[in-house]
Amino acid sequence: MFTLEDRITARLRASDYRDWRAKVAAIGGCAQPVRLTGAWQVQHATTGALLDWHGGDVMAPCGNRRESVCPACSDRYAADAYHLMHAGLSGGSKGVPSSVTTKPRLFATVTAPSFGAVHNQPLTRTGKRRPCACGDYHHDADPRLGSPIDADAYDYVGSVLWQANAGKLWHRLTIALRRALAHAAGLTVREFRLHARVSFAKVAEYQRRGLVHFHAVLRVDGPDGANDPAPAWATAELVEHAFTTAARSVQVDQARPDGSVMTLSWGTQVDVRRIRPADAHQVEQDGEISESRLAAYVAKYATKGTGKSEAADRPIRDQLDIDHLKVSAHHRRIIQTAWDLGDLDQYVDLKLRRWAHMLAFRGHFLSKSPTYSTSFKAIRGERRAHRTAELLDQLGHEPTSVLLVHDWTYTGSGHHTDAERELALAIAEGTREQRRRKYDKEVTA
Repeated sequence: MFTLEDRITARLRASDYRDWRAKVAAIGGCAQPVRLTGAWQVQHATTGALLDWHGGDVMAPCGNRRESVCPACSDRYAADAYHLMHAGLSGGSKGVPSSVTTKPRLFATVTAPSFGAVHNQPLTRTGKRRPCACGDYHHDADPRLGSPIDADAYDYVGSVLWQANAGKLWHRLTIALRRALAHAAGLTVREFRLHARVSFAKVAEYQRRGLVHFHAVLRVDGPDGANDPAPAWATAELVEHAFTTAARSVQVDQARPDGSVMTLSWGTQVDVRRIRPADAHQVEQDGEISESRLAAYVAKYATKGTGKSEAADRPIRDQLDIDHLKVSAHHRRIIQTAWDLGDLDQYVDLKLRRWAHMLAFRGHFLSKSPTYSTSFKAIRGERRAHRTAELLDQLGHEPTSVLLVHDWTYTGSGHHTDAERELALAIAEGTREQRRRKYDKEVTA
């Protein structure tokens, strides 16, 4: 019987290996590429005359943002997320003026409430570690961290319903924040909209216990967005107080399976830090944080996905999927609870079965308001336009005088063998190192 090493060696010696490797390298070593067959051609924009034609089998990157699914596409997503976040923080690029650095800007974190005691690593006021409520000291890799001390007493139903409503809680928080700012400025909500706008970008991160918390960058603009100066009354202190007040006030009522109503809210831990000017490059002890470090921090969490939660990377299709998941007992029970609740008519709008693999969280991991900065679509469009211009330049054509026509047919997804996947991951690792060096330079620039 051939081992994986034998199959890799055989693939390396195959006559078509160089051609296959070139295709995989062109997409950065994607772990589960989309396979296409067809052709592209260059036509004269006016006459329609055929100038160039290339056809055959090609691969396109999968575009998955999760590192556990595809390291190559995850890195690309992280780079895009960094540029999106950094543009809204520092300006001077992506259509965002550098004047945004003079506006009130905050980095805020809101967390989930408690649904039962879990194993953790508590600290004293002096920063020394003290024993968990279970009596043990947990090391960082202890698999018990985040799991309930008493699973039977843990409110799994409540945690799943909170997670499914986390997006609604955030939406209500943004509304409450605008109202709090309007009240502090002595304005009605309608008047506030004529004077200011709250722009934000947020990212969701899973905690060890399987519940998300949100990190958000907040910025106060004028009524027309980033290009408009913030009103004089919008100070960092005022925005900080308004956000804290809003976070502690918003609630969502949700019925339990027995008909009783539970009130969902944010946890008691609300952290707010002011963002310093662009020439700072480290988190200080005074509670402020720099732009470059913050953009890198948020981009990292945008790509983590469910890595910390040990949830599934793909949707659950049936009970057998749950039974065969390689997850902890705690996360399996969260998924099972979401799956079971999803079978009840009263939760049809929450689509719990569809999002059971995400531990019932059904929001976007990175989202932003329209006025915060550029978009993923715009960033990817710029990259496509740049590569198209490079291609046409190599072929000797003027971009303004030709049309690029594509005709592709889908033939499958993923690599044909495990040997090909392992080789692709090796190619991706080399590409990742190059990207990481470039990314680190941008972070510290």
